[in-house]
Amino acid sequence: MIRYPQLTGHQIGVTAPSSGIPTELHHLLHQAEHKFSDRGFTLQFTPNAWKQQFGKSSPARVRVNELTNLLQDDTVDLIIPPWGGELLMEILDQIEWQSLPAKWMLGYSDTSLLLFVYTLKTGIASAHGPNLVDLRADMWDETSSRWLDVLSTRVDETVIQRSSEKFQKEWQFDNPTPHLFHLTETTEWKAIGGQHATGRLLGGCLDVLLHTIGTPYGDVKTFQHEYLKDEPILWYFENAEMNVPALKRTLLQMKWAGWFDHTSGILFGRSDAPSVHQDYTVEMMYEELHHMLGIPIFYDIDCGHVPPQMTFVNGAHASVQVEHGQGTLIQTFKG
Repeated sequence: MIRYPQLTGHQIGVTAPSSGIPTELHHLLHQAEHKFSDRGFTLQFTPNAWKQQFGKSSPARVRVNELTNLLQDDTVDLIIPPWGGELLMEILDQIEWQSLPAKWMLGYSDTSLLLFVYTLKTGIASAHGPNLVDLRADMWDETSSRWLDVLSTRVDETVIQRSSEKFQKEWQFDNPTPHLFHLTETTEWKAIGGQHATGRLLGGCLDVLLHTIGTPYGDVKTFQHEYLKDEPILWYFENAEMNVPALKRTLLQMKWAGWFDHTSGILFGRSDAPSVHQDYTVEMMYEELHHMLGIPIFYDIDCGHVPPQMTFVNGAHASVQVEHGQGTLIQTFKG
């Protein structure tokens, strides 16, 4: 069975299991602290949230200790890292997974690796959604703001999210907005091979999840059998930097490793990674994936590095529907 953390208070732990915030960008954390305070939350920072050196916030052992301390602190209600990074993988073999309590963790990019392994190893749900610095705006947009509704959902309850109206094509740092993001482009979810799929959500950032294939940190088969009781997985993925051939290679490796043996569909987030390589387009690759696996493929959804994004709960029972370019995600916190 999947266990779901319960959000009962307003104390948020901020630690950096991957990258922290360098000195010249400390104003981002101060902005977040101020805006969360306005909404009735208190942020509790660990020291490494304010540090960045040698490609990470701090040595692996320090990152593990600060994360574990927050997880075991009963006064902390949830954990939101400041943002992702590149070297979270260094801490995976130093975490005592089975001793961790059930507590919400929220984030994406490199943070999604922590969430993915946490859920696989423990059967505790985790939440793929905005990082802390994405929530430092004066006003939260309608899509990103749903993280709080999702994490406030109780066991056996259902939460519904709908696709955004607009998404951001590019940052305009010299043109600030109350919502932080510049939502200028019309959102259009797309589907191949079907408009509906149902299953247990699981996923994250492909750039880092791929490194768990064939390791103790990517044992999808055991997780599916022990915690999902062999229910089908509804995968969701974000692609940060891979070009189309790299994306195809990764998905083939996942298939060969058995990750897609009992799968009801795959959702791909919008990406600003290269979408064409020598006339080979990402849309062509999605078509090939559909024919190879015989399941619906959904893409350009609200997930990942091109904001805004929905909140996806690893382990939750979910249903996705795409019609006329609009998408609906229904999640039920089923054990």
